[in-house]
Amino acid sequence: MTDSLPTTLTLDLANRIIAEALAQSRRLGYRAMAVAVLDEAGHVKAIQREDGASMFRVDIAIGKAWASVGMGASSRLLGQRAADNPNFFVSLAATAQGRFLPQTGAVLIRHPDGRILGAAGASGGTGDEDEEICIHGIEAAGLCHG
Repeated sequence: MTDSLPTTLTLDLANRIIAEALAQSRRLGYRAMAVAVLDEAGHVKAIQREDGASMFRVDIAIGKAWASVGMGASSRLLGQRAADNPNFFVSLAATAQGRFLPQTGAVLIRHPDGRILGAAGASGGTGDEDEEICIHGIEAAGLCHG
């Protein structure tokens, strides 16, 4: 499968990640979600907000994914680091003009060879639920997370 995967995050892969993540959310009975997929430079590749998801969901999903890809770590890990060094993370959020959200719910998207292709972030459930559906979507698209 590795040989058939593109070397960059394509729109098709981003849409597959989102479709699988939202399908998993529905199967598990989670609240209405938004899922964002960003490329390795932090640009939005694809995003969807389910009917009934509140108005902030898109911005939160993007902020989680943006922080993840920007720092090269899952947003869960960033949240733990923020607890240990709050001044630095407040400064990051200010520098990023509010786009940086170190809250559980986003994971890196990696090619099987380990390269970072981008990040997927979700918002609508608990941080654990958001993270879970992102991981499911990434794996279902044949990619790795980390």
